[in-house]
Amino acid sequence: MAGTGNESLAGRVRKGLERAPEAMLPMTYQQLAEALGLKPPRTIQRIAQALETLMREDAEQGRPFIAALVVSRRGEGLPAQGFFDLAVELGRFPADPGQHEAAYREEFRRAMTARG
Repeated sequence: MAGTGNESLAGRVRKGLERAPEAMLPMTYQQLAEALGLKPPRTIQRIAQALETLMREDAEQGRPFIAALVVSRRGEGLPAQGFFDLAVELGRFPADPGQHEAAYREEFRRAMTARG
């Protein structure tokens, strides 16, 4: 089954983010891949896909996006664009890109609180 490996990776990603020391958050996609011991190829792509799986689960369950705890290395402390696109698609963020950073900061705060 094609999705099975990604689902188990998604579970590992969720556990890793829930257990990461607060001082390490947010972490980059690369840091998360290394923390989980992922080996190339496509480590960042696999992390991104797992995070999208988690975002869909969190939206269905009404939980904050745990994926908000992962940011892009080149995004001024923000996740990659795919995070915002999916957050809008899932109805969690406003469609206006000008409001995305503020929505993200609130989602990050909520995700940190929910970890506790």
